[in-house]
Amino acid sequence: MDYMITPRNHLFKTACFTLGGVGSFAVSFYFYYLYFFMRDHFGFSSKDNLAFAALNGFIYIIASWQAGQFAQRRGYLNALKIGFSIMLFALAVGSQLAKRDFAVGLVLASILFTIGQCFLWPTIEALVSEGEDIAGLSRAVGTFNVVWAGTQALALFGGGMFVEKFGFGTIFFLPITLLTTQLALTFWLEIYANDLAHTADNKPSPAPIPDPHRPSPAKAKAFLQMAWLANPFAYIAINTFIPMLPTLAARFHLSPMFAGFACSLWCFSRLGTFIALWLWTDWHYRFRWLMTACGLLVVSFAVILIVPSLAVLLMAQIFFGGAIGLIYYSSLFYSMDVGEAKGEHGGIHEAAIGVGNCIGPAVGAAAVQFFPQYTNSGAIAVSVLLLCGLCGLLTIWKTSR
Repeated sequence: MDYMITPRNHLFKTACFTLGGVGSFAVSFYFYYLYFFMRDHFGFSSKDNLAFAALNGFIYIIASWQAGQFAQRRGYLNALKIGFSIMLFALAVGSQLAKRDFAVGLVLASILFTIGQCFLWPTIEALVSEGEDIAGLSRAVGTFNVVWAGTQALALFGGGMFVEKFGFGTIFFLPITLLTTQLALTFWLEIYANDLAHTADNKPSPAPIPDPHRPSPAKAKAFLQMAWLANPFAYIAINTFIPMLPTLAARFHLSPMFAGFACSLWCFSRLGTFIALWLWTDWHYRFRWLMTACGLLVVSFAVILIVPSLAVLLMAQIFFGGAIGLIYYSSLFYSMDVGEAKGEHGGIHEAAIGVGNCIGPAVGAAAVQFFPQYTNSGAIAVSVLLLCGLCGLLTIWKTSR
């Protein structure tokens, strides 16, 4: 760890929230509209985009796990500097490869970008959680979720306007600008952290008062396992949906700008859910809330990709975003609440996301490959996979009881 982080370091933690928010916008803007670029510039089909997403997801699994361990051993700020540097290099190279119509090179640059961002999320999650008691942890995780989800929603909602007005080059140059400021902020944080290490303000906080309402260690561990299972399935749904955006846009005759408007509603629903769960904490360690969210995830995902109605698409996204919000919040909160190795737990939390990022698109692409005669084969296959996740959740709960 770089130094003892306490709840009193408000400026430091505010800067960490800023890193998460701006980083989320940059990453989301790049990947959301990269799929449109690959379709329009290189002729990628839905199957191609899904396979591309699956490859990135596979890399994310390994890189997140290793990055979380690196941050825990070598220091959080060191991990951030490495992550931002890799991402900037990948974007700079990728922009030149795109100009030269080198699709394979752009795919490889995007993989490198994915490796770089894996150093960010476990690290920032650990930074905002360190030094907090249960009440402070709830506030910190809630603030982090609201900030990154809000900027991600803006990236999807407004990103299409940037692309249509300034061209696809913006998917490289806007993130480069944002991430450069992030790297500069990280260097400033390192200086600030060194100053804090020599001040009285950085004395460790008193030991937290035991919470009589906390669950038993066995129950807490069971919820952590359930959340780590549910979160990949949430990202199976998300990362099957996102690569399919160009296909959905074509189905409803939407430009990238209007596709961003129509298909970003789930992001705002997730943001609203994060705010609600941040303010109301009685959902902690309540199985019925996690179970309900997983059920809604299955139904809303299938409806979004199968029912050919724009009105239904918009309505289903409200439930889709709400379900994803509770599942993700559960995974991150329990990861930070159970155990002390927050960097490593953050890496496992992110690696679980990578599992979903990989499996969902892979199953969707395989279904399209082997059952091309069925229009919704990919959506149906992934929906069945989500049902398997629901069954797994029930199995863990029954075993733990």
